[in-house]
Amino acid sequence: MKKIIFFLSLFFAALTVNAQGYYTQYHDDPQLLAKAEAWVKSGEWRCGFTGADPHPSVNAIEFYEQYQKNPEQWKALFSWLAHTNLLALPKGKQPIPGSTLVASVEDDINRPLDQQRSESHHHHIDFQYVVRGTERFGIIDHYTSTPNCRYKPDVIHYDYQKEKARFMDSNPRQFFLFFPADWHIAKIDNGTDDQQIRVIVVKIDYK
Repeated sequence: MKKIIFFLSLFFAALTVNAQGYYTQYHDDPQLLAKAEAWVKSGEWRCGFTGADPHPSVNAIEFYEQYQKNPEQWKALFSWLAHTNLLALPKGKQPIPGSTLVASVEDDINRPLDQQRSESHHHHIDFQYVVRGTERFGIIDHYTSTPNCRYKPDVIHYDYQKEKARFMDSNPRQFFLFFPADWHIAKIDNGTDDQQIRVIVVKIDYK
């Protein structure tokens, strides 16, 4: 009887997760989550960068584990952010000293959702920091999304159900990190009269 109850509980738990959607990498380890969240809150990763915090959507465990696996790139990124006037940079590619990273400084506009493609990356993490304006981002559900193209060179796009997508607006006090399990949409119309943005995008190696 106990076995039956156990398997029924697993079955209904799976149904609940499926109904809620799957939007980021899941880790069934409360202790690791607590450790990662404490590490993020401590600011050990900042390297002097105090201009922004991780958006609440950022997967704390992925951030913590990826930082430990690849500290040189993360330290170079945050040190560069701390010592760079991001609003004064010219538009275009900007090498980040002490690393192989390149920052893309993009002056662009948000567009209607139907004009923007969803995407994810297998080998890179998208660091996106909107330093001027408001960019709307979307995260799509894995269960109800399907690839609509071949994976090439490190990007793939999806067909997805809009009603299952989650949307969030940026501000200059927060940055976003999209890991491989974060299937995302960028530069979506934010519903205001101002769609002009400046965003700093950096591709960090995923280990």
